[in-house]
Amino acid sequence: MLTTATDTLKSLHRGEISAVETYNQALQKCQGQVEEAALKRLRDAHRETANTLRQHVRDHGDDPPQGSGWWGTWAKLVEGTAQAFGKATALKALKEGEEHGINEYEAALKQDMPMECEQLIRNHLLPACKAHVFELDRLMSVK
Repeated sequence: MLTTATDTLKSLHRGEISAVETYNQALQKCQGQVEEAALKRLRDAHRETANTLRQHVRDHGDDPPQGSGWWGTWAKLVEGTAQAFGKATALKALKEGEEHGINEYEAALKQDMPMECEQLIRNHLLPACKAHVFELDRLMSVK
């Protein structure tokens, strides 16, 4: 089955919704701690990205997904397990999610995408995920 650019955008959108859900779970674990503000910034960045991708899906003539689908179920399982083991594991799970997002954005760039979508991914979304990994690494190194 061939994947269209809109299908790819919808998948990326679901991934961003899932990221917001996962950060919300992690924030429950880090409430009142030094990591809380940084995690809120990262969550809010994913929320903005989800909104941007939602609009791109609409601009390309399709209806955006309303939820995260199976990505959200997987993220809840991973983050729920991480929460049971503590803050360090929760941060590691967030980093793994960001790395997965990087892989998804890189895979999208290998497809036939409209120029404005490719530029959005290459110039904004992919660098943001890479910056999130850097920030999570920094948070994990704080004792």
